[in-house]
Amino acid sequence: MQDSKIKKIATLAMLSAVAYVVMLVLRVPLMAAAPFLKFDAKDVILCIAGFLYGPLEGAAVSLLVAVLEGVTVGSTGIWGIVMNFLSSAAFVCTAAAVYRKQHTRRGAVLGLLGGILAMTASMLLWNWLITPIYQGMPRAAVAKMLLPVFLPFNLLKSGINAVVTFLLYKPVAKALRRARLAPPSLREEQGER
Repeated sequence: MQDSKIKKIATLAMLSAVAYVVMLVLRVPLMAAAPFLKFDAKDVILCIAGFLYGPLEGAAVSLLVAVLEGVTVGSTGIWGIVMNFLSSAAFVCTAAAVYRKQHTRRGAVLGLLGGILAMTASMLLWNWLITPIYQGMPRAAVAKMLLPVFLPFNLLKSGINAVVTFLLYKPVAKALRRARLAPPSLREEQGER
């Protein structure tokens, strides 16, 4: 039992490190109207962690990577950490929770679609509430950016990450399971009974 906990922590730490590196390498502004909004693919790796272990673990790695990003390459301080965590956690935890209930291809698709909707909707709210604080913008100016800037950015970011997660999850999960770094799939567990 202790060995499986150590493997779980090690795998989650490894996935967090990979997510951090992916964020460093693939960090690109998508919208000229808001250069502070940058696309990165870290949510793909965080979502794989959530699919493997569940929504709480997905939230934990989302927080870890948000903090690492904030203290190393972030320029928006604690508010940037909060916003990165809220964004990733909305996507990852929603997708992982649905996938945990429906551990099928359909469940993965529904979870990822739910993640897209949760991230997009929650980031409209959080951008309206928090962006004026850390960007020093009037709330009215941020409100004018919600539909033409924040909505398409979050839809695009989460949509790309959802598609890539869907394509990479199975091969990554199989490789981690072969290396005995991830728990067996539901089918493997049922086959052993």
